[in-house]
Formats: sequence, structure tokens, C-alpha cells
Amino acid sequence: MSKSIKLFNLIILFIILSTYTPNNQSNRKSLLFPIKKLKISNHNIINSAELIEVLSNIKGSSLFFLNHDNIKEGVANFEFIESFELKKIYPDTLKIIIFEKKPIVIYFNGKKNFYLSEKNELIKFREIDKFKNLPLLIGKKKNFNNFYNNLKLINFPINKIKSFNYFNIGRWDIILKNKIIVKLPDKNYIEPLENFIVIMKNKDFDKYKIFDYRISNQLILN
Repeated sequence: MSKSIKLFNLIILFIILSTYTPNNQSNRKSLLFPIKKLKISNHNIINSAELIEVLSNIKGSSLFFLNHDNIKEGVANFEFIESFELKKIYPDTLKIIIFEKKPIVIYFNGKKNFYLSEKNELIKFREIDKFKNLPLLIGKKKNFNNFYNNLKLINFPINKIKSFNYFNIGRWDIILKNKIIVKLPDKNYIEPLENFIVIMKNKDFDKYKIFDYRISNQLILN
């Protein structure tokens, strides 16, 4: 028998052995490296047991001929999952490495609360201890991510912020946890923010609770 025929026969045998369908089951099962274990890693928010339960239909299928679409469909049920990677651990284990979305504020749209991620994605709100101290975003979320990124660029102490209040005229108020209010202009707000970062370290300003920068080149204290 020629080498080409032997190779062809091996390929056919390989395909035949890779899957079989028992008469009493509708799900396709595999004889070639069947998946017996699912491991979830790199997660802090999602419940790994729930994800394993959702993906239980892939158990028994071939680790070698893995169907990624089935996993994508299961993962799509979990809003906090941004992406994932798969690692095959032969002979029978599939490891799913999770990358979760990162909420930066709790957003109130007038009717419901959501988490808003650093990529401007809305996530249904539920109580999570890890995020209980996130600042609030009140008003429209328009341009918020740009505003938030600018705060990070100038090293504004975001961990001290209680809420961001957006006004329809296009400007922001920042309310700090110590009840200080920073009122910003609708344009060119970077310089006022940098000014506030400097003077907030000066104890001479401790008695003031409102820092109003709305008028160009002026600071009104109250």
C-alpha cells in the first residue's frame, strides 16, 4: 500500500474517531480528546460556576476540534466579560481566560442605574462590593469618557470624587467626597482643573467648599 493511501486512510480514521453521536443523545460527543473539565481563570466579578454551567454543553466535544462559536454564545450571556482566550490542556481540559470590563462610574440616566465601563459600555447595575465606592455620573454621559481621560492625564485625584454632574449647557461639576464642589466652564477646563489640584494642597483654602471656575480667568470662592 502506497504512503499516500496510508495517509488518506489515517485521515479518514481520524475524522471518524473524532466524533460520534450516541443514539440516546442529541449532542455530538467525541472519542478524540473529549473535554471533561472546564477551568475559568483571571476573573473577579463573574461567577465561574455559572459560566461552567452555561458552557456544559461543550463537555464531551473534541478538544482538538474545538467549536469557538459555541463558547462565544455562552460567554455572551455575561455582560461583564469583555473578551476571553482559550488554552487547551491535553488530554481533557479547556481553560478559559477571562478579561472583564472595568466600570469607572455608576451612571444614573434618570430611571435606572448602570455601570459605565472605561470603554463607554453600559452594564446592567447590580450590587457588587468591589464597586460600591465608585463615583456617580449624573446627567447625560455625552463626552464623559473624554472628560474622564483628561482627568487621568493631569493626575486629578479621581479616588476622591463622589460624583460627576453634567449640565445640558455642556459643562461639568465635580463633587468630592469631602463635599467640595468644583464648577467648571463648558470649554477650556483643563487649566482650571490643574489650578485646583495645586490649591487643594494649600491649607489656606480648607475653609472653602465651592471653587467656581465658570467665568474665564477667574476663581470665585465660597
